[in-house]
Amino acid sequence: MSQAKTGILLANLGTPDAPTPQAVKRYLRQFLSDRRVVDTPRLLWWPLLRGVILPIRSPRVAKLYKSVWMEEGSPLMVYSRRQEKALAARLPDVPVALGMSYGSPSLESAVEALMAQGVEHIVVLTLYPQYSCSTVAAVWDELARILGKKRFIPGISFIRDYADNADYIAALANSVRASFAQHGEPDLLLLSYHGIPQRYASQGDDYPQRCRDTTRELVSALDLPPEKVMMTFQSRFGREPWLTPYTDETLKMLGEKGVKHIQVMSPGFAADCLETLEEIAVQNREFFLEAGGEKYEYIPALNDSPEHIEMMVNLTAKYR
Repeated sequence: MSQAKTGILLANLGTPDAPTPQAVKRYLRQFLSDRRVVDTPRLLWWPLLRGVILPIRSPRVAKLYKSVWMEEGSPLMVYSRRQEKALAARLPDVPVALGMSYGSPSLESAVEALMAQGVEHIVVLTLYPQYSCSTVAAVWDELARILGKKRFIPGISFIRDYADNADYIAALANSVRASFAQHGEPDLLLLSYHGIPQRYASQGDDYPQRCRDTTRELVSALDLPPEKVMMTFQSRFGREPWLTPYTDETLKMLGEKGVKHIQVMSPGFAADCLETLEEIAVQNREFFLEAGGEKYEYIPALNDSPEHIEMMVNLTAKYR
């Protein structure tokens, strides 16, 4: 019996097509309309989103995107395309396609591209190291919608997450060691994960535990004493409580308490983006320095580093 032809779908969140209010508005409308992201009843949410949030937020966010925009485009897209290209180069006989939950290239276009190459089995690698209903489950939902329209359904292997994967942890640890070697060992290593509403966790989302799993394994790999590492959550939105402690408030507190040197890593991001390059590397740096801190470095995401691509090769190996 012949083996089914396998392809790999790399899935990530998405990004506006341009750092303009119009492009950001289109992107945010799609992103914030997903019930996995915001589950507020639509009768309440639509007027608020369309009448208040999008008109006010889009121009401001567009300015932030413009501050980190690269020559080739949005950082998330640039690094994601590099990941796609590097993985395809490592696996010349396996089709690889990139799809985003929001914006372009869409997940649907990625599925179509793979199936056009005769793929009968798709390995879905969501580039969210720690599972959350607001990210990984949104990819699952969209795949179900896409395939629900087809007569032929390919086999699907869905990699839920890789929070404590040995190759992922090793790549993170080496990245931290390189930063320590370049800038000196800090007083504190801060691991800042993207936040979610506390309510999601209370309802069963195991994201906080998966973040703790990554932190535990990374601290062990680095052989750092527990008091030299902190775990926080960034990028909260809206008024309801999110996972704590909050990154921005923690950095202000640490600066006020006399901590002088901090290095920050965001292990939940597989590619650098607005939330890392602007929020963490710029905004939060200012919070820490203004509160009395003296030295602050952001440790970049794994992006298209050889170790990161090797992790993807190994992670998908048993499904190919």
